[in-house]
Amino acid sequence: MSKTIRVLSVVSECVPLLKTGGLADVAGALPAAMAANGAEMRVLMPAYRSLRWRLDGMVPLFGEEDLFGGPGTVYAGRVGGIDFLLLDAPHLYDRDGGPYAGPHGDWEDNPRRFAALSWIGARIAREGLIDGWRPQVLHAHDWQAGYAPAYLEWGGPRDVSSIMTIHNIAFQGWSEAHMLRELRLPAHEFHAHSLEYYGGLSSLKAGLVTADRITTVSPNYAIELMRAEFGMGLQGVLSERASIVTGILNGVDTQVWNPENEDKPYSVDKLRGKMENRKTLCAAFDLEVPGPLAIVVSRMTHQKGIDLLPQVLPEFIEAGGGIAILGAGDPQLEGAMRSLEVRYPERIGVRVGYDEGLSHLMFSGADAVLVPSRFEPCGLTQMYGLRYGTLPVVAQVGGLADSVINVNPASMIAGVATGFTFSPTEADAFSGALRRVIKLWEDKQAWAQVQRNAMRHPVGWEASGNAYAKLYAELVR
Repeated sequence: MSKTIRVLSVVSECVPLLKTGGLADVAGALPAAMAANGAEMRVLMPAYRSLRWRLDGMVPLFGEEDLFGGPGTVYAGRVGGIDFLLLDAPHLYDRDGGPYAGPHGDWEDNPRRFAALSWIGARIAREGLIDGWRPQVLHAHDWQAGYAPAYLEWGGPRDVSSIMTIHNIAFQGWSEAHMLRELRLPAHEFHAHSLEYYGGLSSLKAGLVTADRITTVSPNYAIELMRAEFGMGLQGVLSERASIVTGILNGVDTQVWNPENEDKPYSVDKLRGKMENRKTLCAAFDLEVPGPLAIVVSRMTHQKGIDLLPQVLPEFIEAGGGIAILGAGDPQLEGAMRSLEVRYPERIGVRVGYDEGLSHLMFSGADAVLVPSRFEPCGLTQMYGLRYGTLPVVAQVGGLADSVINVNPASMIAGVATGFTFSPTEADAFSGALRRVIKLWEDKQAWAQVQRNAMRHPVGWEASGNAYAKLYAELVR
């Protein structure tokens, strides 16, 4: 792009400040990706209690006396190479617990908390409240920022465009209809083709019906969302706006996730270090595995297909395979993984929780990574697997289908296979994919070739950053 485009990203979490999931990784990667493509991005997010200490080193820009029940002030500062705008509103964000929930579940005032974030984002875009910088594009992420395009649209004439990105449509920001006035929404927009959503309000729907463009995090997921089994009630809204919906596959940070930077480094041309890492991984989980060593690094939920593991792993284990599991979530699923470990103590190892360092060892030492998700907007785990030559075994849904090329006769002849896909997300299909893993493992030369294909497959932000930059440029024109 010949001229710098200014973009305001409105999001509830962003690395390096705060992360609960993949949304933060994407929000944190976009500014650098945009800078490489001639766009200047600033990130607006709440100053949660864990972040308030950072305000001491930031500059106060402007405030609002009544921000949904109390005062709020926007501060500016640079952290980790990103230009942040932190919204300090103690009555909304200064509390113990996570960004969305406390010890007793979701915060009851979440509708107000994130309407406030959206309101400030729309004000910055419309009114130019930051000296010397006014965005040309407002980029809202998920339900927490869904009202931002709506406030921008319904606040009067505007010359700023908006984008609504769906990272996971399962979370929709629902609230009771009686909150319409409290959330500063126009009463005349409470109807089925606008704000009204099954008798209530949805901040995500508000963003989808008002944004100038809609994106989601993979091309396949963009198509899936227009079907009832994936759209989760919003498929009709997206179908009506299909002409402005685009799927742009996420990328990963290839500096953070780089096999050449691990304790026992290796590369596509020198794989010996991966074998050494495998020995270390087996020792860490106290495993002895003659065949392929698989890993699962995942939240333990039904969505992620973890409940399928007890059905498919016995056959895989009997064929010589082993597995190391890292994750947390549903207590019943955690218990089921523990039971598998007791049943196969030398072949299955389990760690409940999350450990960044251990996850790096798992990807650098394993032969395959299992991702049997029932739905997956994009997925980053399979991309880490590709990057590390840890062949992904994935359900053929969402971004998993977009990023993994299945091992089959045609892809092997063409020299492009990077992993294993299966459909539907059921035990029989999953077992079939694991049998194919065992078969390929027995052909060491073929296995090594697929590993190299995987490691050469681009998983960074170059292509995705360029796609977003083109979209921003179209909106500005």
